[in-house]
Amino acid sequence: MRPPLARVPVWVWRALMGLIGPAERRRFNVDPIAGVHHVNDVPYVHGGTSEQVLDVLAPHGPREGLPVYVYFHGGGWTSGDKAAVRKYCATQASHGVLVVNVNYRTVSSEVHMAQIMQDAAAALAWAIDHAGEHGGDPARIVVGGDSAGGQIAALLVAAQTRPELRERYGIDAAAPSAAIRGVVQHCTPGDFSTVLERGSVLGRGFVRMLLPQAERKGDLSAPARFLSPIEWIDADYPAVFLTTSERDYFHRASTNFVARARGWGVPVDVLSYGRASRRARHTWQQDYRHPESQEVYRRLVAFVRRVTAVPAAVGA
Repeated sequence: MRPPLARVPVWVWRALMGLIGPAERRRFNVDPIAGVHHVNDVPYVHGGTSEQVLDVLAPHGPREGLPVYVYFHGGGWTSGDKAAVRKYCATQASHGVLVVNVNYRTVSSEVHMAQIMQDAAAALAWAIDHAGEHGGDPARIVVGGDSAGGQIAALLVAAQTRPELRERYGIDAAAPSAAIRGVVQHCTPGDFSTVLERGSVLGRGFVRMLLPQAERKGDLSAPARFLSPIEWIDADYPAVFLTTSERDYFHRASTNFVARARGWGVPVDVLSYGRASRRARHTWQQDYRHPESQEVYRRLVAFVRRVTAVPAAVGA
């Protein structure tokens, strides 16, 4: 039988997420973390929409040369908000990281994956241009996200070195390849071949909504390749930190992504929980109360410190 979510139309999913979103934002942000400086709702597109804004979080006090973590929230590409991951981002800032927490336009009649990727590229370009003003080092960047946000992050990083992807989405390379030191994937649909399978938790409606109108009929496998981060991994892809669980909808997509990356010789650090860990459900990382979430934060801090520790080679 198909999972229940696969039978839910996209518009119903959007409505459900809109209903539960405010409660999740409150629950995920109880007991705010002290010692972190917030600059909220900074526009990253001149004359852009209210969605094209980001938050900057940094440790209090003098700061210079901090590694930069650019983060994209999840929400099935149709909803979600950076406010839900503000405490998650603050935990990283409290450990000496400049965090750029990004909102982006979500799917509508005028917005599909191209517009989302254009927003992601613009946000990354903003981080490159302005990190120094907030104490960050634009030559030491990690890009990450959860669920749909992780897919956006992984594609964005691949696009920096893959001209075919940049042409597809109408974006420029925002950062020198050596500047992006790592990619973080939390419960991410990194392999869209699993999304196209019968019984997928999302169903083909989610694939169609991300494509231009002209590509929404017929065989979806060719255009879906441009949605699937696993298809764009190569030896130039940066190190990966990936968290997943056997209770996550996208567990197999994540394990496929890990296998492909390791096949190319990409360093991958994996934190995976089995079915016995009942709290480790889809995007459990956002709920600070869980020991499993706190383990994610500890491993993430270590990953960011490790991959950003060595300066990039001159001329890279």
